[in-house]
Amino acid sequence: MMGGSSFRGVVGVMLLLGLSSAQSVPPQAACSGAATPQSLTQPQYNETVKEDTGVGFMAPVVQSFLHTIQPNPFPADLILKIVQDFDQMQLNQEHIKEALVYQVGFLVCIAIGILYIVLMPIVGFFLACCRCCGNCGGKMYQKQTSAIHCRRRTLYWSAFVTTIIILAGNICMFISNEALKVSVDQSPVELSNTVDNIHTFLTSVPQQVDNVVNESYRTVDEVTRNLQGTTSVPPLTVNTSAQLNNLNSSLVQLQSSLDRIQANVTAGKNHIDQTLSKPECFHCDNLKPELQKLTVDTSISVSTVFLISQVEDYFQSIPQRVTSETKDVVQRSKQQLQDIKMQISQVSSEIPLSDLNDVSASLNQLQTEVDRTMPEVERVEHIRWGVCVALCCVVLLVVVCNLLGLILGPLGLTAKADPTKRSCTADCGGTFLMMGAGLSFFFSWLFMIAVLVLFVLGGNVYTLVCKPWNNGQLLKFLDTPGLIPELDISSTLGLKTKINISDIYRDCEENQPLWTTLHLYEMVDLGDLLNVSKYTEEIQQHFENTNITLSSVTLLSAEVKNKLISISAKAKDFDATAITQQMNNISSINLNSTADKLDELAGRQLNPEIQTELQNGAKDLRQIQADIETTIIPQLENLNSTIKILQSTAEKINGTVGEVLSSVGAAQDFLNTNTTQIVKTESREFLDCQLEYFIAYADWANVTITQQVGRCGPVAGAVDSAEIILCEYMVESLNAFWFSLGWCMIFFIPSIIFSIKLAKYYRRMKNHIIMNHIPRAQMKFT
Repeated sequence: MMGGSSFRGVVGVMLLLGLSSAQSVPPQAACSGAATPQSLTQPQYNETVKEDTGVGFMAPVVQSFLHTIQPNPFPADLILKIVQDFDQMQLNQEHIKEALVYQVGFLVCIAIGILYIVLMPIVGFFLACCRCCGNCGGKMYQKQTSAIHCRRRTLYWSAFVTTIIILAGNICMFISNEALKVSVDQSPVELSNTVDNIHTFLTSVPQQVDNVVNESYRTVDEVTRNLQGTTSVPPLTVNTSAQLNNLNSSLVQLQSSLDRIQANVTAGKNHIDQTLSKPECFHCDNLKPELQKLTVDTSISVSTVFLISQVEDYFQSIPQRVTSETKDVVQRSKQQLQDIKMQISQVSSEIPLSDLNDVSASLNQLQTEVDRTMPEVERVEHIRWGVCVALCCVVLLVVVCNLLGLILGPLGLTAKADPTKRSCTADCGGTFLMMGAGLSFFFSWLFMIAVLVLFVLGGNVYTLVCKPWNNGQLLKFLDTPGLIPELDISSTLGLKTKINISDIYRDCEENQPLWTTLHLYEMVDLGDLLNVSKYTEEIQQHFENTNITLSSVTLLSAEVKNKLISISAKAKDFDATAITQQMNNISSINLNSTADKLDELAGRQLNPEIQTELQNGAKDLRQIQADIETTIIPQLENLNSTIKILQSTAEKINGTVGEVLSSVGAAQDFLNTNTTQIVKTESREFLDCQLEYFIAYADWANVTITQQVGRCGPVAGAVDSAEIILCEYMVESLNAFWFSLGWCMIFFIPSIIFSIKLAKYYRRMKNHIIMNHIPRAQMKFT
């Protein structure tokens, strides 16, 4: 048991020591100066697409070819004229002629392609007729001359080189076709990442503006709290209160657990006593004395007297005297601060953030349309990929026939053998060469149709979209007034200065903020919104005009001083020995020994019922012991720790009352003499300190809004991603495919010629009898 008087002594002297500590701190400790606001956190964006598509090695060749056939610059004026004709639902013949002149290079290539499409079937038809007549590749006989071997080698290497060139083009066809498939497959994912980046950007801008405004609220609220009062509860008083409250809480929790244990022990004891008293229980009387010792001392108590709140209220009443004298000026100042908050909050309404929601809605609609059409696009792409693979395989078949002919022909050929007796191997080589020529005739004109269609599509997309997009001409073309009314940003934002799409893209490439990119300084007078001097000057004037007079202050009356001296004398009686002894007694409880004896007695019983009851009683005692070890012991350790902390605090108090009372007396005399001047001086210093908050915030907000809010690098990244997806992924792969296919079709012509010419040097010839001409009679005149 801890004495109530000694505990009150501890509490009283602790609080007195807290008062002494409070009087010794600097008067201006509450004003810690302006803290620098945190910088805005820029959002995290998805990784943008890369430029490697797998067919980059062909891009220079294809682009060089397209630049050759279309050297003219981007026809901005011509496109505008054609757009106007479509708007007026009529076509101007002059504009059509101008467009044809611009596309003259493409028209020449189309004419060549059409000529190829027309002539190849005709030539193939005549070749088939010759084949039916046995004259394919020349007469089926061969005159042996000294130059025949040189001619055969020349044709062989010519056909070989041509076949290798076609094979190279065929490999490029496979690569570009697969690259186009990969591009189409990856485009939805890349497009989704790009749209997500724009969404993140559009969402982050309002959040960043709100962060700036919320930071102003934090600044205003901080100054408002400082105006409400700068005196706080002494730290030692607060710590002591926490220690005592922790002690009381630990005691209550421990007492509750002990009561529960005591109830369980009593119930178990009664149940075991009933079992031992039964006549069927043999040798049970010997255990009853042991059962009578079965008890748990759960008495633990500390007399706590809560004087803390009363003394704290007494301390806190002192600054209220000063507060009552200045409450009017504080109220006016707080109203001015609310006006400042309202003024700064206009930043959100002045900046046109609602337009960002419209853009976000459009992006959502775009994403929905992409998701809706992607299954159909994937189905069409699968068909396209299959058709292109078939084209590649046919070209590869021609190459294989040529190569088999070039391999088998020389292997089976004997240089001095008669042409009519050539081997089957050589004859097969010649046949494969003829098959390659026949397949070339049969498919080349069909393939040329595909080349023309893809050439017109991919070539014009590159020259009219991708090329001007890459060099910036397309964005400048979009700046044409009236071309796309929805892109007139200046009219939408109500700006005086014309904002061009190309200028926005250039600024966003440099990751510039929206403040400079969209010329928001023409819409929002940031200097006026962040000019809080007109309010702070009024607050300063209010404080200057306030006349503060304070009555005399009595910190401690004679009665309180006598009580504190008496309480201090009793503080040394603080002793935790009694409660520590109680905790040791509880810790030494061991019910397992009694449980062991019950188990031993149960083993000697003949009656199964008695044996079971004794074993259950032993089990209950062990459960209670386990509950003590897992619940009571940790609570006792916590209580012991709390008492040690409280005891350590109490040790600091002894011998300080005289010093504290002396300090309080000196503080009282000083306050009664200089209170008014102190309040005026400290109020001025305090006000200057508060103004630093606004200066720091205004500088930070100005830099943040003009340099950090809405860095639009993701917008330029989205434009670049769209260019890469369309041009460097799809169009570049498509152009590489038709260029490779056209390359093969062009070299089909020399391949056909060389294959047919070379085939007769390997094929088995027919017998041919050369008839001698009969001399004709001639009449000679003399």
